[in-house]
Amino acid sequence: MDMHSDYAEVSSTAARTLDAAEEQRWLVEYAPLVKRIVRQLLSQVSGAMDREDMEQIGLLGLLESLRRYGTPDPGFGGYAALRVRGAILDELRRQDWRPRTVRQDSHRTRDAVRALTRQLGREPTEAEACAALGIEADAFQAHLLAENAETIASFDELVGEMHEMAAAGQSPEEQLMTRRSLAQALTQLDEREQRVIQLYYEFELSYREIAAVLDLTEARICQINKGALRKMKAFLG
Repeated sequence: MDMHSDYAEVSSTAARTLDAAEEQRWLVEYAPLVKRIVRQLLSQVSGAMDREDMEQIGLLGLLESLRRYGTPDPGFGGYAALRVRGAILDELRRQDWRPRTVRQDSHRTRDAVRALTRQLGREPTEAEACAALGIEADAFQAHLLAENAETIASFDELVGEMHEMAAAGQSPEEQLMTRRSLAQALTQLDEREQRVIQLYYEFELSYREIAAVLDLTEARICQINKGALRKMKAFLG
């Protein structure tokens, strides 16, 4: 999903109901998108759901996208990606995939990092955060990933709603405002945040892959992504 073009490209035609044969054809056409998103999310859910189940849920999300959107156009890929990712994350939340102890640890980690940030006057490094918490780097990354899934889901839902409004009868002037809002939200980010958002949403890389590209730790990529999404959501909200 290209944050600079697909997000900004919105259908101006009303959704047309697809028949069963058309739905099946488009499901096959966009199945690779589901597989890419599942691969991207697998590293974030710590084995809470297997790949096959995630792909089935993703395909249902894709089908719902087709029924809401109608005949795909150049803006459909971005819209569908949001809905597919949202469907998978919704199911993970429904299954309460994070045990209570993990949620509690995640909140404690978040609070400790905030306190350390205030103390240092800057964001702590991973090593500093681990030392303050008395945990290993793997545990720190697990806490960050567990918390970050919620941020991704809420941001995806917001942008998905904007896509739906634009595709469902907005005037050309309103569609222009929607496109401008999304473009302006990206300008709220610094260069590194924009790069992480691009690699995650446009190129659909996992945190581990982005970390390798930018020569940062996976935990740091998680922090950057979460902060960027928070900024964009606050602006759009």
